[in-house]
Amino acid sequence: MLRWSALVVFVLWVQAAQAVIETYEFSDPAMRERYRVLSNELRCPKCQNQNIADSNAPIAQDLRAQLNEQLQSGKSNEEIVDYMVQRYGEFVLYRPRFSPTTAVLWLSPVLLLALAGLTLWSTVRRSRRAAGNSGLQDVERERLAKLLQERES
Repeated sequence: MLRWSALVVFVLWVQAAQAVIETYEFSDPAMRERYRVLSNELRCPKCQNQNIADSNAPIAQDLRAQLNEQLQSGKSNEEIVDYMVQRYGEFVLYRPRFSPTTAVLWLSPVLLLALAGLTLWSTVRRSRRAAGNSGLQDVERERLAKLLQERES
C-alpha cells in the first residue's frame, strides 16, 4: 500500500513539474532573445519577488503567453511593456519608470548620499575647529607661558 501511494505522489509531482515547462517557437534568434529579456524584466504580480520567466504561478504563465503572442504579432518592446503596465500597473516592472509617483524611489539614494556627505563634512569641520582651538583664552595662554618659564628657571 505504501509503495502505491509513493508512486502516485511521484507521478503527480512529475506531471506538475512538466506542466510548468513552456516552449515557444520563434521565427528568429533575435525574437527569442527579446522574449528572454522581456520575461526577465517583468515581475510576476502574484509572486512579487520573481520575474515571469522564473515564476510558476498561473498568472506568470498567462503573462508569458501574452508576451509570446505580442512578440509574434510584431509589437515593439516598448508597446509590450506599455501594455503590461497599463494592465497590471507600474509594479510589474522591476525597474519602474521615472514619474511623479516614483520620484521618491529614484531620488532617495541621491538624497541619502547628499545627507551623508553633509553630515560627514559637518563632523570633520567641527573636529578640525575643536583641534585648532585648544580652548584657552589669551589671558590663560599668557599665564601658562609664565608658569612654564618659571618652572624652567
